[in-house]
Amino acid sequence: MAQMKVEDIRAMSPDQMEDAVLNLKKERFNLRFQRATGQLENTSRLKEARRDIARIKTVAAQQRAKKK
Repeated sequence: MAQMKVEDIRAMSPDQMEDAVLNLKKERFNLRFQRATGQLENTSRLKEARRDIARIKTVAAQQRAKKK
């Protein structure tokens, strides 16, 4: 999965954002296990997943603040 773009995230509904964060958290969990067992080839994906989660949460917070 490639890095998510902010434009793509802004086009998501709040439910889609929640689902994306949940999926990314599951992916990070699996990547951490792969790293611990020496099976992880693309170590940069851990960093990308963490940043994608933060990016989605930031956009969601901005949208909630805009609605108030």
